Amino acid sequence: VQLVESGGGLAQPGGSLRLSCAASGFTFSSYAMNWARQAPGKGLEWVAVIDNRGYVTWLLDSAKHRFTISRDNAKSTLYLQMNALRPEDTALYYCAKGLGPSSRQYDYDYMGQGTQVTVSS
Repeated sequence: VQLVESGGGLAQPGGSLRLSCAASGFTFSSYAMNWARQAPGKGLEWVAVIDNRGYVTWLLDSAKHRFTISRDNAKSTLYLQMNALRPEDTALYYCAKGLGPSSRQYDYDYMGQGTQVTVSS
């Protein structure tokens, strides 16, 4: 299993970024997928969960109305569209493979290396 995140970078408050996670080594369309993040000096925080069919099953309260998780099963790619970014969104963002077609947050078995998102003026 390989999960490779990309799309991070520096954004200004109120700006947008789109993260991608290219998956390989398993049948992507059979598993729920997740985005999680870790801010400096803090623990891992789950951001969003999407089931294998593309239904969003969980979203962090602070991400509602700002972040959108989606997937393209034909491309084995997971996305996180982040709008209205805040300095507190600064973190290393990871994608993680769920344990089955529909998983709860924190239920994963593989996680990528992460992509850094920094929100600062």
